[in-house]
Amino acid sequence: MIPYGHQTIDQKDINSVLAVLQSDWLTQGPKVLEFEKALAKYCGAKYAVSACNGTAALHLAYLAAGLKKGDEVITTPNTFAATTNMLLAVGAKPVFTEIRLDSYNLDENQIEKLINKKIKAIVPVHFAGQPADLAKIKKIAKKHRLLVIEDACHALGAKYHGNKIGDCRYSDLAVFSFHPVKTITTGEGGVILTNNKKFYDQLILLRNHGIYKDKNGKNVMVELGYNYRLNDLACALGISQLKKIKPIISKKRQIAQWYNEELKNVKEVILPKELKGNYSSWHLYIVRVDKKYRDLLAKYLKQKDIGVNFHYPAVYSYPYYQKLGFGKNNLKNSKIYHQTTLTLPLPPQLMKSQVKYISNQIKFFFGYEV
Repeated sequence: MIPYGHQTIDQKDINSVLAVLQSDWLTQGPKVLEFEKALAKYCGAKYAVSACNGTAALHLAYLAAGLKKGDEVITTPNTFAATTNMLLAVGAKPVFTEIRLDSYNLDENQIEKLINKKIKAIVPVHFAGQPADLAKIKKIAKKHRLLVIEDACHALGAKYHGNKIGDCRYSDLAVFSFHPVKTITTGEGGVILTNNKKFYDQLILLRNHGIYKDKNGKNVMVELGYNYRLNDLACALGISQLKKIKPIISKKRQIAQWYNEELKNVKEVILPKELKGNYSSWHLYIVRVDKKYRDLLAKYLKQKDIGVNFHYPAVYSYPYYQKLGFGKNNLKNSKIYHQTTLTLPLPPQLMKSQVKYISNQIKFFFGYEV
């Protein structure tokens, strides 16, 4: 089966982890700070705080931002559930906006009509590695005195108008994930980037049980925090992975271009776009077909050992969210997306011959000669 995503691990990665296993540190040691500094430098932000996974990183970001019960936050329904689950975890309510059908990100032109006195923040998701329109979102946020928290879990290495996602030029906080299917991996892991020292200090505190050491080295707990620390083993892997992020992204962009060339004349398939001013990290390659074909095509491709997937059901469509009363949304584009999209394989190891095989199977399904 050709997987839709897969980690890229080499001997240098393995050696970096072995070195930590043979050192004096396994949990929070020198590699954690080294990884955080490397990430901050790579993205162009002042501060980075690692966490045990991307979901924990989102939780910490929301807590540091002061989101709480009674607050409302505008975000997209086209995301993994963690984006909004962690809003619920801090007591805040997600308010879903419509998505765009060219980028599948939230439609920034629909934000202002949703703003009321309870809205405290906007959480754009850079879906599939395609940056959301941050300048417009920031302009709206500034006008209404709202925070911007980027869910950038798909977008490490992506750029918006020449600037790296994660530099927090247009946001207060940005969150990344290092799950194995992401651009680089630490096994499980996440990070929050910010240029705000107050947020940074709060993130460090909340990550470690709400405890800090006083001048005498005594533990002092001042807030309810969590054990969300990332360990030295994971960070050693992350440091090694980050060194090869450029060729990984270059390969994924090449694979996306191969798909574009192979499928450009298949009229039944709508290909993904890279919008002007964006540099996508191509976490996912998502196509659209008529809803009457989508499930049949997925079944056919899986029979041919092609690991297609679907990212994602609209968050408000999950039974849990339905029980909470989120099922009354009338978001036309979200519905179209939900019924017509399919994720094609895009691991960096994918060869041109495999892209051709996948594309030929799609062509054959639609009756083209191959």
